[in-house]
Amino acid sequence: MRYAIITPARNEERHIPLTLESMVRQSCPPVRWVVVSDGSTDRTDEIVGEAVRGTEWIELVRLPEDHARTFAAKVHAFNAGMQRLRDLEYDVVGNLDADISFEPDYFEFLMAKFADNPRLGVAGTPFVEDGSHYDYRFTNIEHVSGACQLFRRECFAEIGGYTPIEGGGIDWTAVTTARMRGWQTRTFPEKTCTHHRPLGTASSKGQLRAAFRHGRKDYALGSHPLWQVFRGAYQMTRRPYITGGAALLVGYAWALVTRHRRPIPDELVHFTQAEQLTRLKAAVFRGGRRG
Repeated sequence: MRYAIITPARNEERHIPLTLESMVRQSCPPVRWVVVSDGSTDRTDEIVGEAVRGTEWIELVRLPEDHARTFAAKVHAFNAGMQRLRDLEYDVVGNLDADISFEPDYFEFLMAKFADNPRLGVAGTPFVEDGSHYDYRFTNIEHVSGACQLFRRECFAEIGGYTPIEGGGIDWTAVTTARMRGWQTRTFPEKTCTHHRPLGTASSKGQLRAAFRHGRKDYALGSHPLWQVFRGAYQMTRRPYITGGAALLVGYAWALVTRHRRPIPDELVHFTQAEQLTRLKAAVFRGGRRG
């Protein structure tokens, strides 16, 4: 199957050489890889430009830095890349972060998954960070991380592409909307990619602020209150112990009380909450059966 990749990048001179190396080594290269430099002020453009001169299917697009730095900027950069694909024939389009590396058969593996299942709309793999990734015995394997998200072309068109949400949740919204439209979405843990950007701030105060914002975002993206209670309880078992989960719940509660604006349609909120309640019931049933 033919695929095209778009990589929004801003000031990625440290990590993008690893992504470039991974891409040029692919056993199944894309018909086009568009790297969109979103106002980079470091050597990102120069590094990508050197690769463009040696590989015909890599293209560099430069955007000016004349807009606010929000999560929505990633969507605008991605859409600029999509414009460069409008005259190409391809079956799958992907969003690839600029700080990811992977094995030479990575995209060959994922293209085979699309070829085998015509109803597969979104696919990807776990990303490894500091030597580990999510445990998919407990994490929803139907969610696909935004580190590398591949869409069947018809699926991407049907969901209307990425929604520019300033507060984040762009990748989650796209995958969940695809399921709501009847497409299958899947993370395939047989392969992984490596995320090289360091984790967020290590200070406990910074982690609590991030957890509060995450709780607020969970509300904005339609999370059910009961689901959020279990999510907060689970986070209390992870660092920073107790306080991180508490901050997550406080952020959600604050957004609930103040009726924080939800940037997604009610249809998606209802679908999300129905999915969450179904997963909770399944987890309770499994727990009761083991008991």
